[in-house]
Amino acid sequence: MNKIIFNQDYPKWLFWALTAAFALLHAACKKDSLDGAPVITNVRNYAASPADTLVNSITTGQWVVLIGHNLKDAVQISFNGIPATINSIMFSDTSATVLVPDIIPFPSVPAESLNTISYVTKHGTTTFSFAIVAPPPTISSISNENAHEGDSVYISGLNLFFINEITFAGTPITEYTSASNGTSIGFVLPALSHSGPVEISTKSGTVFTTFNVNDPVTGVLCDFDNINTLSWGTGTDNSSVNFPGNRGYYAVLNNDILPAGDGNWWNWQRSINTNDVQWIPQDSLAVPVDQYAIKFEISVPAAWTGTSVYVVKGNSFDYMARYEPWQGSDGTISPFTTKGWRTVTIPLSMFRTNDGKGAAAENLTTLLGSSANGSVNIHTRNFSASPSASGLHAAIDNIRVVKIQ
Repeated sequence: MNKIIFNQDYPKWLFWALTAAFALLHAACKKDSLDGAPVITNVRNYAASPADTLVNSITTGQWVVLIGHNLKDAVQISFNGIPATINSIMFSDTSATVLVPDIIPFPSVPAESLNTISYVTKHGTTTFSFAIVAPPPTISSISNENAHEGDSVYISGLNLFFINEITFAGTPITEYTSASNGTSIGFVLPALSHSGPVEISTKSGTVFTTFNVNDPVTGVLCDFDNINTLSWGTGTDNSSVNFPGNRGYYAVLNNDILPAGDGNWWNWQRSINTNDVQWIPQDSLAVPVDQYAIKFEISVPAAWTGTSVYVVKGNSFDYMARYEPWQGSDGTISPFTTKGWRTVTIPLSMFRTNDGKGAAAENLTTLLGSSANGSVNIHTRNFSASPSASGLHAAIDNIRVVKIQ
């Protein structure tokens, strides 16, 4: 055993004082190590092995793992100055799993914030330089796929900036307004000579629709003019006074305020019911359900709230798709109107059981049958336990099923 020998020149109390001081210093250093400012050393792809590799750049909407030290207790993580949504369950002292924001307004990001990851905890802040690149553009919707010359058209999506070229049905769009965050482009439609896709080319890439716009034929099941398969339920009109911007005849849905639970869709002007039509080619039944959508144009001149529009195939109500634009995804209610005509796109994957709120069909055969043939029925109903907040006065035209992927 080693012996501790005190020099008689130094009292024992001094030894114990020095020992205590060293212990406090050691504890302080250890605490600084545990509770110090965050440090990021690298970024890893968030994926199962072996795809969870270190990366040299990241893009919007990408899940990543930040590697470093002191990463617990994060209060804010920003990419190019845009805060991300954080989840404390996905953090440890040495790693943080986070989703890069879907929307980063690259053109307006200050130079000092470009290609930076800012990490803030309760104990400090760090800024890590890292390449954050704008991905190719995407298109999520087009306000009116069958607009007239002179109509305002809006394209919605992501990363719609740094634009090189836009074409609409093959016609160049040379004058447009782009949202600063890259989520929309607006323009006045020029004269069109034929049908075609929408194509947008940017510095980051190119996107084009798999379907055509200004297309009066492809997938059309009923247009109330040249392809008029309307059987019963409501009448048609071609007045440009009642519904300006129309393309010939259209069907009219009309009801007053509906009592609670009113589902009397068979009453006059409460439904559009066609003869049997071919929804999709029979040899396309094997493709995934979400690759097709039913579309139509709608015009709603007066505020609409509460009445639900839903679509079913044939006389079976096993699956239905509800269209309720007055209801937000967060449950909020806002009266809905359109300025002229608007294209409605309902992927066939949105046809669900349990009054449109249950499970989607596993495949197209389950949804459409082995022949994919049957009537298109668009009905109105009040699903609520209270009277509808308003009536509905709307026009519907150009009912079609097209491939969207």
